[in-house]
Amino acid sequence: MSGEKNFLGLIKNVKPQLHPGQFVFVVVPEIDNIPVKEILALFREEEGFTLIMKRKTADKLDLEYSFVAAWITLNVHSSLEAVGLTSRVSEALTRASVSCNALAAYYHDHIFVPYKDKDRAVNALRTLR
Repeated sequence: MSGEKNFLGLIKNVKPQLHPGQFVFVVVPEIDNIPVKEILALFREEEGFTLIMKRKTADKLDLEYSFVAAWITLNVHSSLEAVGLTSRVSEALTRASVSCNALAAYYHDHIFVPYKDKDRAVNALRTLR
């Protein structure tokens, strides 16, 4: 299943879902001592492994972080080749003065926004057209 590519279909069916809890981005030199089930997302960079995980997990593992986020899933099965969805989401959040960090997975796009701005972000995404 390749997902939706039609821009209007994407925008019409975004259906933002706010996940409960707080999430953080951490950087570690190695991931050997971190249980895979505790990692929401992982990206390898030259400086180390960036992990996204629940804040309580990072605290339990004594990992440093500076950004506490809310996690919003866009519940439309977007194609990895779709054009315009990330831009439109970013525009809507910019108008609401909310910063965002976007992550595309196979089925859905995921947005991480400052935790304090979660309600404003969801409301902005619900008005996408």
